[in-house]
Amino acid sequence: MAKRRSRGDGGLHWDDKRQRWIASASLGYDPSGKRIVKRGSGKNKTEAKTKLKEVLRDYEDGLAIAPTGFTVKDAVTNWLTYGLNGVDPATVSNYTTLCEKHVIADLGARKLRDLSADDVDKWLAAKAKTHSTRTVRLLHSCLNRSVKRAMARDKVKRNVVELCSIPTGRPGRPSKSLTLAQAEAVLTAAQDSPLYAYITVSLLTGGRTEELRPLRWENVDLEGDADAVPPIPPHLAVWRSVRSSGDTKTRKSRRTLALPGRAIDALRIQKGRQQAQRQAVGERWQETGLVFTSAVGTELDAANVRRQFRQVIARAAQLVAPEPTAHELNPDDWTPRETRTSFVSILSDDGMSIEEISRLAGHSSTAVTEQVYRKQIRPVIQTGATAMNKIFEK
Repeated sequence: MAKRRSRGDGGLHWDDKRQRWIASASLGYDPSGKRIVKRGSGKNKTEAKTKLKEVLRDYEDGLAIAPTGFTVKDAVTNWLTYGLNGVDPATVSNYTTLCEKHVIADLGARKLRDLSADDVDKWLAAKAKTHSTRTVRLLHSCLNRSVKRAMARDKVKRNVVELCSIPTGRPGRPSKSLTLAQAEAVLTAAQDSPLYAYITVSLLTGGRTEELRPLRWENVDLEGDADAVPPIPPHLAVWRSVRSSGDTKTRKSRRTLALPGRAIDALRIQKGRQQAQRQAVGERWQETGLVFTSAVGTELDAANVRRQFRQVIARAAQLVAPEPTAHELNPDDWTPRETRTSFVSILSDDGMSIEEISRLAGHSSTAVTEQVYRKQIRPVIQTGATAMNKIFEK
């Protein structure tokens, strides 16, 4: 005759209310003297016993038992809500949009404990067919950080996302630069635009759009000091950006740049236009001290800058209509940041050294200037050809 289990040892019974089999086991007592009982349920005895084995295995591994209904959506939502403290609001908004449209929409209903590396691999491969590598990398990062947070809180035993490699996505849109003729057309087309000074300064000094939007008049000197030793030319100080910290992108990005004559004229025009706007709107004007503002004095919005810039590109295309390059000025293909790549390429085409261009652009190294920004490789390196000519003449 089989030995009867002691009271509290657990067992297997039918729960009429839940209409499920319940398997249970006693694991001793907690520090307060309360008995520790773990349970697993199922539609049949075998399923109940299997669930109990999983519960016991997790308990022996030192894991708390996550709710059986805890999903990928729950993990991602928890990370978005509590795991991004101190992150810039714009970044949080970007992550939220990516997670809602791609992670939660595709994987959200999956129970986190059942999520496999194969599931993640298939999901990333599908995203790589329609999105850039950068976007795929961001999606992987969002899911990875969500599951890692859940794992730290004993909701899942391991992070399978960390085991998955990131596939190469679709090629992103390559940046471009204006030729000298196109740049002249853009400056001419911009004269009647609210962005005239903005485009002129960006194109002639190489300032980043994120550096020009917060530029203040106190950091602009349109007169200089010819009597100083050495003389101080008219200049602007790039000391801030629209980043959450207010700092420039890198340490070398903090720089003071002499202003070309055309940029000085454009900034003087901007001062006059801003004064006229201040009088026109009266009390609605918000004094911010910014150089480039909206019609009521507030900081420019990136989307509005992009829209107005493309209007200028459309007018510039009409100015160079007889030229072979007119078709290259399609407004939909250009963004304000490409005035900066144009600045680098035009200087390079004129023969300026890559080291000096890198200093002017505020790049952390010449590698960034050469690989990402410079579209014409100048000056032509002639030393090899000159030496070989002399050698073979002998």
